[in-house]
Amino acid sequence: MNNNELIKKIHTYVNTRLYKDGCVSIADILMDLGCLKKEKYEDWRFGKVDYLERVCTCNLHELSLICKEIREYCLGLGCKGSYTVYKRWGSRNRSDKRLLRFSKSGSADIEKAYATHYVDIKRVKQLKEKNASVDTEI
Repeated sequence: MNNNELIKKIHTYVNTRLYKDGCVSIADILMDLGCLKKEKYEDWRFGKVDYLERVCTCNLHELSLICKEIREYCLGLGCKGSYTVYKRWGSRNRSDKRLLRFSKSGSADIEKAYATHYVDIKRVKQLKEKNASVDTEI
């Protein structure tokens, strides 16, 4: 798939996620694109994989393009960036909630790019109002 096709797919998946959930994460779009299998994502979340890029099926150039395109497209739509802390799942010991790494390098800028979710504040408000009206009807 060439870059233009990839960018079109990214836009489609971002729009779908924003409409459905009101927010977008890099990991969700990577799974939507088929670059990251859900099982591999869960392995990473449970700490079985040392960094997320290791289990992605696309190369670093494509990963960089995907992250950049998601960021630029979401900000262009008026979404707000929200840094999210990713901690390991599954540990019963509260002190063992280690932060997860996205990249081999562990560079702060790269980690922040992967960990940032993009939120459509207006859509989130609409979804909350819709859910509130459903709750009052019951």
